[in-house]
Amino acid sequence: MIVGSAAEALAKGHSLALLRPRNTRFTYKAKSAAGINEEREAYRIAASQTSMFDKELAELEPSPYDFRFRFEDASGAHDYQCGDWETHAMFWRWQAQFDQTETLRRMSGVYNDEYPRRGLAFAVGNQAKRPQTWQLLGVIRLNEMWQGELEL
Repeated sequence: MIVGSAAEALAKGHSLALLRPRNTRFTYKAKSAAGINEEREAYRIAASQTSMFDKELAELEPSPYDFRFRFEDASGAHDYQCGDWETHAMFWRWQAQFDQTETLRRMSGVYNDEYPRRGLAFAVGNQAKRPQTWQLLGVIRLNEMWQGELEL
């Protein structure tokens, strides 16, 4: 299930894949007020369509940061915007407990230290209309398994 790169997944005809990134670096940058308002409006428009999650989607508050991962895989270096909803949920959960500086410091610790040390995978996907454009859909804490650790 794990491929070496999004390019490999595309060559195999997949639109969803797991990959093990190397040399990852989680970064964040404050969004502009206009950017946050655009996201809020996009949530409102999406919620106006028929779905059981309409109310919840309309009430989502965009996080004030653009979260990104720089990383390498078998096809080279990449810089992906993080579309993982759990990353944004982490921000809001810790923001309720800590100030913004501490929240971002903790997130950086999780994504730049803990996850890479213990095992990290990215769920990436594309759309049929733009198969060459891959998006980071999920950040998964996933232990690396080595052959000597497998039970017989």
